[in-house]
Amino acid sequence: MINLSEVKSSEIKNLDILAKQVVEGFITGMHKSPFHGFSVEFSEHKLYNKGESTRHIDWKLFAKTEKLYTKKYEEETNLRCHIIIDNSASMHYPILKQQNVNNLNKIGFSAIAAASLMEILKKQRDAVGLSIYSDAYDYYAPEKGSERHRKMLLHQLEQLLMSKSKATTETYKCLHEIAEKMHRRSLIFLFTDMFQTSEDKSKLFDALRHLKHNKHEVVLFHTFDGKKEFSFEFDNSPKKFVDIETGEEINIYAENVLEQYKKRLIYILTN
Repeated sequence: MINLSEVKSSEIKNLDILAKQVVEGFITGMHKSPFHGFSVEFSEHKLYNKGESTRHIDWKLFAKTEKLYTKKYEEETNLRCHIIIDNSASMHYPILKQQNVNNLNKIGFSAIAAASLMEILKKQRDAVGLSIYSDAYDYYAPEKGSERHRKMLLHQLEQLLMSKSKATTETYKCLHEIAEKMHRRSLIFLFTDMFQTSEDKSKLFDALRHLKHNKHEVVLFHTFDGKKEFSFEFDNSPKKFVDIETGEEINIYAENVLEQYKKRLIYILTN
């Protein structure tokens, strides 16, 4: 797998190059490439006709039969994939002056991961679409497989790396909208920290069920900052914690709530 520490921080601005490094570095570390045979599969032999390309001649069969046959292939059914990214204010935590591969916030990770998925899908000749939402449905592009379309989506992801958001979000509303827009069965990747302004968390799972009901396969990337939001690594001095979406404030000593915080977090993640 690629060593991200070797990638210069400036290169994160070119997601196309970075995604290629991530994907190719991962594949190099595997014994067998998963890309082999993704786009086409062998169907049958047919007699070689003079003037045809010799590219697909089966030379092993020629050695046995002394006749020229070509391998006939048939295209596999292309996968349709749609990537959905939460662009609410909480996804821009922690606030960074500059993003680089060794220092990412949640939106930065989501953008790079999405670009890497798009690189894999390109190799498989699959169609990919993109949705970005915050307090509204900010961007939508349907699934297409062209290189021009992929470049357009990469540009949108690069904009995410440079953008700032002060918007709140109710993810479930946008997911319902997306479910209504997408009429063909797809594989969906959703990047969100699952922070909701609504107290009714069941609405989010109802929206995910809406996608499943429409025959989509859904993969959820629950993004969070490991040091701050998971391990709660704050020094034991009085801190003011401010909800960057609602503006609510609370003054506490981190150490005083650490044990209760972790218990609550684990309960949320496992239920």
